[in-house]
Amino acid sequence: MSQTLSSSTLLVIALAPLVGAVAAGVLGTKFGGNVMGRRMSHSLTILGVFVSFVLSALTLKSVALDGARFNETIYTWMVVGDLKMEVGFLIDSLSAMMMVVVTFVSLMVHIYTIGYMEEDEGYNRFFAYISLFTFSMLMLVMSNNMLQLFFGWEAVGLVSYLLIGFWFNKPTAIFANMKAFLVNRVGDFGFILGIGLLVAYTGTLNYSETFAKSAELAKLTLPGTDWMLVTVICICLFIGAMGKSAQFPLHVWLPDSMEGPTPISALIHAATMVTAGIFMVARMSPLFELSDAALNFILIIGGITALFMGFLGIIQNDIKRVVAYSTLSQLGYMTVALGASAYSVAVFHLMTHAFFKALLFLAAGSVIMGVHHNQDIRWMGGLRKYMPITWITSLVGSLALIGTPLFSGFYSKDEIIMAVHASHLPAAGFAYFAVLAGVFVTAFYSFRLYFLVFHGKERFDQNPDAHHGHDHGHHGADSKPHESPWVVTLPLVLLAIPSLLIGFVTVGPMLFGEFFNDAIFVNAELHHAMEMLREEFHGPLQMALHGLTSAPFWLALAGVASSYYMYMVNPALPAAIKRRVEPLYTLLENKYYMDWFNEKVLAPAARGLGVALWKVGDQGLIDGAVVNGSWRIVGWISGVVRKVQTGYLYDYALTMVLGVFVLMTYFVWLK
Repeated sequence: MSQTLSSSTLLVIALAPLVGAVAAGVLGTKFGGNVMGRRMSHSLTILGVFVSFVLSALTLKSVALDGARFNETIYTWMVVGDLKMEVGFLIDSLSAMMMVVVTFVSLMVHIYTIGYMEEDEGYNRFFAYISLFTFSMLMLVMSNNMLQLFFGWEAVGLVSYLLIGFWFNKPTAIFANMKAFLVNRVGDFGFILGIGLLVAYTGTLNYSETFAKSAELAKLTLPGTDWMLVTVICICLFIGAMGKSAQFPLHVWLPDSMEGPTPISALIHAATMVTAGIFMVARMSPLFELSDAALNFILIIGGITALFMGFLGIIQNDIKRVVAYSTLSQLGYMTVALGASAYSVAVFHLMTHAFFKALLFLAAGSVIMGVHHNQDIRWMGGLRKYMPITWITSLVGSLALIGTPLFSGFYSKDEIIMAVHASHLPAAGFAYFAVLAGVFVTAFYSFRLYFLVFHGKERFDQNPDAHHGHDHGHHGADSKPHESPWVVTLPLVLLAIPSLLIGFVTVGPMLFGEFFNDAIFVNAELHHAMEMLREEFHGPLQMALHGLTSAPFWLALAGVASSYYMYMVNPALPAAIKRRVEPLYTLLENKYYMDWFNEKVLAPAARGLGVALWKVGDQGLIDGAVVNGSWRIVGWISGVVRKVQTGYLYDYALTMVLGVFVLMTYFVWLK
């Protein structure tokens, strides 16, 4: 029997992190007189997120086991005609799962930050930012209308801008956060166009009311064209997702965002902000199911991102950038699943990826701390014996990432590959090749990182820039690497557990049970990938055993073996290959020249257009013709009329006589 959740509980979930953020951001900084110290600031923000996590977990339990649901308006902000602008919550299986993922990863990041940022002057400010980010993300995933969705969407963008540029005295960080902000504005322009079209043709911002009119939308075309209106709407909405979820070609901001502190890499780029686009498309599944053209577009973009961003991970030497390109590639996998109408599989990979990618980012930060700020993996090696907890948790995360059977990433990744293979859409062929080839690429760069950092010869004492890395963290007095403090290693262990187990436990109910039944809509008659997956699923253990004989497993094994041979057995081979394929290496090193194109071609063109609009449109047309022109015309007319108004009676008498004469002549002429 369905139960109703308490609106008070849901408000506490959303607002608890906000209270902590305001307290730490005001009372813990110069703005509020530094009333609160470090201990109080991190305690309050952690308490707020912990409360949100516990209540989110209880909410998920009620939703999953008791069938509880909530879809109500909390506050009506404004009514314009028939359009209501409201704050409200929609809590079903999709939003409840997202709430738990967001709050759990955020809680781990908060605890981790105590150790990682202990020497940073902006300690309290950082806690305020990450707590504010958690509030923004919760408002996004809990919303029941597009206005609140857009508020959360823009709020996470704003806070990510603040976090990426947290070290605001560092030029590269300022460049990176501005880049992230501008690229996301491009995507958000498409997003708000999509929302605007929906409002224009449905007259509502509410999800349920919009979806109820989806059949009517499917019959309409965009005025002046023969394009299906729903296709235009879906592509506009997806352009928003391309910016937020870093899909080609709007992916360029994410690798540069590594300029921020490592904890925010885990928070923003693993579990939360970058997956907002995936969540949004899954939430809008009743609309996307109406347009095969939009789904094909999504498949192509996802396939390009999954494969070609993975290639870039192969040549990176910065430990955080390798993991960042891995995030790009995995977001491509999620996007491909959306295009195959396997929305539940995309969201399932979102969940498993959140745990093991947050684990890999935080482990990378632990390594950076252990080797005194060095981020170059070429100057590491042999860290396994110095950092045993970081080593074993990194191994768990890497095995989950490459899709090792029984690990969480295996269940979600394999289902994506099978869903794309089962899709009948024209673009599915390319997407299937991309995600299959991406398995080898992912395994290769993941274990290249793993072997260079934790195995082989110790090279950390050969790095000439060992104490000049560009990340901040814990300083060790000893020159030898060291394991991180417990506030850093505890989150690693707590993230490693779901990275290992969560897929095995949840794959059945989430993908083939009734978990997402009322949250995600799939037209099984037109898009039958999920039905085919359901027929082939015989339990998580059987799936893992079958996975040992599948192509993805052997491709992953080949990737691990190749990286082991090239970096452990024959380390001269990568340099030799590089010399043979120098043009290809140059192409990858320059990231397909996307940044060059944006900076040298797109930006000057946009600047030229802006200057033209300013000079011609604003100064010439608006200021010159309309504003200044109007007063000049009025002034000229006034000058002419003023000469007639002399003030002499004989002038007026003459004018009257002439007027009468003209009228008499006119009437005589008419006769």
